[in-house]
Amino acid sequence: MGSAPFPERLGKIYIELAQLIAEYSPTQMAIENVFVSKNPSSALKLGQARGAAICAGVVQGLSVAEYAPREVKLAIVGKGSADKSQVQHMTKVLLNIQEKLQEDQADALGIALCHAHTSAFNNKIQYAQKRDAK
Repeated sequence: MGSAPFPERLGKIYIELAQLIAEYSPTQMAIENVFVSKNPSSALKLGQARGAAICAGVVQGLSVAEYAPREVKLAIVGKGSADKSQVQHMTKVLLNIQEKLQEDQADALGIALCHAHTSAFNNKIQYAQKRDAK
């Protein structure tokens, strides 16, 4: 599929993600924000791929949270300037994974962990605010 025209690859992202959402019935989605890279063409394509993924989630009724790479690194490693190997290592430690994780696998799991921690914290704040308002 890598040699397929770019619009077809975007469609594949949308369709396959929509199928996964239908199969597993999540209620939330987390995705990394686009960062500006040295290659503007790559950044634009990444943004379009994110758009296809976000649309698949929104159309399926998911709430979508977006996190900056620094936020994810801070949540997983404890410092926003961590490198990819540190994220890989800490993701394995936090999830007790024994096998090797590829960078993209560690990134995806790191975003999920960041979202889980952030959501839990935000829920506690909302609960406390509602409790204190009574």
